[in-house]
Amino acid sequence: METPHIAFVGAGNMASSIIGGLVDSGHPPQRISAADPFPDSLQRLQAIAPVAVSSDNAQTVADADVVILAVKPQVMAEALSSIAEAVRGNEALVISIAAGITIDSMQKRLGPQAAIVRCMPNTPALLGCGASGLFANTQVSEQQRAHAESTLSAVGITCWVDTEQALDAVTALSGSGPAYFFLFMEAMIDAGCQLGLDRETATTLAMQTGLGASRMAVESDVDLVELRRRVTSPAGTTERAVQSFEENGLREVVTKAMQAAAERADEMAREMG
Repeated sequence: METPHIAFVGAGNMASSIIGGLVDSGHPPQRISAADPFPDSLQRLQAIAPVAVSSDNAQTVADADVVILAVKPQVMAEALSSIAEAVRGNEALVISIAAGITIDSMQKRLGPQAAIVRCMPNTPALLGCGASGLFANTQVSEQQRAHAESTLSAVGITCWVDTEQALDAVTALSGSGPAYFFLFMEAMIDAGCQLGLDRETATTLAMQTGLGASRMAVESDVDLVELRRRVTSPAGTTERAVQSFEENGLREVVTKAMQAAAERADEMAREMG
């Protein structure tokens, strides 16, 4: 399979991270191009990899096999209009990482035959350890699915979902999820300070605990319930804390928060048409 030419419309942090991951994984820089209206963004990108850059969207995607839309939702309509002719001519795969922009709304500008993958990444992709949910419309071929998966795998793991609506759940879980962990660590740090630790010590311990627990969850051969059981000694301190969490409705709080996030994702899609 020939190495695809991947063109990015938008050269911000997420695009730069994906490009850096692609180059690190062996994708030739000469098979990558990027367009952005801001010269500073293009300059920062070229410090990461010697890819072709331009301020002209149409020129950048002219011979692309894969086009990645890495722009804010507010400028998506303009970006789509600028590349529509080239995408139709190339029969290029279009991958959108913009929240709230439905495939139907993109097809209105690109045409009904456009092959489109919607992707919901998250910010840990900036460190190469992201989690992305993907949904493809029926026009996407198996080869194009493979291109989409290999591209997003450059910055973390990928999971395909069966319906576009399921991306709302992905948004609520992994898309917004990093903020939940940050908030929980904030709460742990504040509680540690109330218990007598200085803030620097509490912060260091909370962050390292989060990192260590995450690695154990990912690398262990047992599930989360068993990992929690192993650290929860009968009549011990952990058991008392976990019991307090459960009695105070932690699971219900998390469920309601994620439902609110999913509902907002659906609202955004309808607002942006």
